[in-house]
Amino acid sequence: MENINLKGIGFFQKYLSIWVALCMMSGVLIGKNIPSIPNILNKFEYAKISIPMAILIWIMIYPMMLKVDFQSLKNIRNNPKGLYITWITNWLIKPFTMYVIAAFFFYVAFKNYITPDLAKEYLAGAILLGAAPCTAMVFVWSTLTKGNPAYTVVQVATNDLIILIAFVPIVKFLLGVSDVSVPMDTLILSVILFVVIPLAGGILTRINIIKKNGIDYFENIFLSKFDNATTVGLLLTLILIFAFQSEVILNNPLHIVLIAIPLTIQTFLIFFIFSS
Repeated sequence: MENINLKGIGFFQKYLSIWVALCMMSGVLIGKNIPSIPNILNKFEYAKISIPMAILIWIMIYPMMLKVDFQSLKNIRNNPKGLYITWITNWLIKPFTMYVIAAFFFYVAFKNYITPDLAKEYLAGAILLGAAPCTAMVFVWSTLTKGNPAYTVVQVATNDLIILIAFVPIVKFLLGVSDVSVPMDTLILSVILFVVIPLAGGILTRINIIKKNGIDYFENIFLSKFDNATTVGLLLTLILIFAFQSEVILNNPLHIVLIAIPLTIQTFLIFFIFSS
């Protein structure tokens, strides 16, 4: 397996929690004081998917997709245990436990604080979050924890293939159980926009650059050009999300806490499974 050079975290990544908090506050302030910005951007959507949001997510994902090497799949048998844990957790445990935990809190524990309609909307959001592992950020977490970069490539490559097959039916099933209606074209388009397009772009770019300049140039020079792109894309995405939802956040600050509780519990559960 080829050696992938993942550098140590830079300035932006080192203080990521600070930038995240500042961007969340900035988004709320923009939504409150300059509502014309999110109002205009909200007009650009297709099949209920925000085009500006899609562009920012591409900026965040594309640099990481450059590192996905499907040739690494030939070494999948070298250490399969970690891959089995990743696949089982991401696709057989995480979506369903997210559903159970979120449904309990939104429909039972918090029923006196959230209306049934809002509970259904929040549950739908939790389901989408639980069934959508962020493959791009796996590289970031691998760097932060000093993980094996080559093995990370194998995990991401296999997970991207599974997303293409498993995401839509799992989400459609759980949303159906929750009595939430989401158009199939929206789910399929989401996979195409947020997985297929950036993944294909990354693979084609990788092949083209390596063919022209060699693997050393690609890993040591070309990839470094995108060092901060993922972080910038993430922060701009947060600003836009919180600008879009500023009215909801300001009118229902308690709901933010209520939503965070099941998500936090789910996060600790998944970390526990991976660390066991």
